[in-house]
Amino acid sequence: MTIEVVPFTEDAAREWDRLCEESVNGTLLHTRRFLSYHGERFKDASLLLYAAGQLCGVLPAAARRDDPQLVASHPGATYGGIVHDGWLAGNRMVEALATACTHFRKLGFRALAYRPVPHIYAMRPAQDDLYALMRLGATRERCDISCTIDLACRGPISERRRRGFKKASRSASISHDIGLLPALWAVLEDNLARKHDAEPVHSLEEITLLQSRFPSGIRLCCALVDGNVEAGVVMFNSRNVWHAQYIASSERGYACSALDAVFEGIIAEAARSGARYFDFGTSNEAGGTILNDGLYRFKHEFGGGGVAHEFYRLNLETVPAITTTPTTSH
Repeated sequence: MTIEVVPFTEDAAREWDRLCEESVNGTLLHTRRFLSYHGERFKDASLLLYAAGQLCGVLPAAARRDDPQLVASHPGATYGGIVHDGWLAGNRMVEALATACTHFRKLGFRALAYRPVPHIYAMRPAQDDLYALMRLGATRERCDISCTIDLACRGPISERRRRGFKKASRSASISHDIGLLPALWAVLEDNLARKHDAEPVHSLEEITLLQSRFPSGIRLCCALVDGNVEAGVVMFNSRNVWHAQYIASSERGYACSALDAVFEGIIAEAARSGARYFDFGTSNEAGGTILNDGLYRFKHEFGGGGVAHEFYRLNLETVPAITTTPTTSH
């Protein structure tokens, strides 16, 4: 059975999001409701994948702004990759990715940057795209590491984190009030400016818009000291993973270990929700070549372990031809 790729248009947005919702490995980052907040920031090149007229997968993609001949999945999200309903297994995935590469090559792209969905986000094993990348000659160009707690088998919590939580409990109170988002954003902006001379990826207006689109997926947990927001986390949650997208603390928050109280609260809540993992995010700098070891150890001390975030590149000029093999219907 031949896999057909069709360029995304806004008319297919509802069908796309329905596939993400029913997929084995999709998250809110793959949906058009999320990706559309970028507006005209990226030249979209996303694809819908059909088998016998039925949608079986989607590939969020756009041209990289720094290199218009490079198509990436996806430059506006932490990871991209083919999101599918489970049918694209084995050789079907090889064919699907090869067909997408042929399409991109015809559009004039010379390479595909592919960031697969980390395995923790899948509802069941779904790394057939990694096999397909090998078959098509992809090179692994980068690997970041995230720290993640398996909520069914949490590692030991360090004594330092236990002391921090005890200290924070004496002075900090916890709130999930989304109305505190502007106050937390001010702490985050000051934190990034002071420590890294940087700004958040999302503006307050953008994160507010996204939260309104995903009220159950984008959540907030703040530590208040004397009624003021001094630390907090903005979470991007999926069915399987609660992910700390933004982490921030003021100097006063650091002094009373406020983040320890925040994390212990949301880790416990994630476990009660039925999620499998709590993910702290990556701690890499300089294109992945430097690990902020102090930050990584802080996260690890909550009982976490390493999860790789892979980056691959396919030279579209050298992708081999794939012979279509007979498959059962979708």
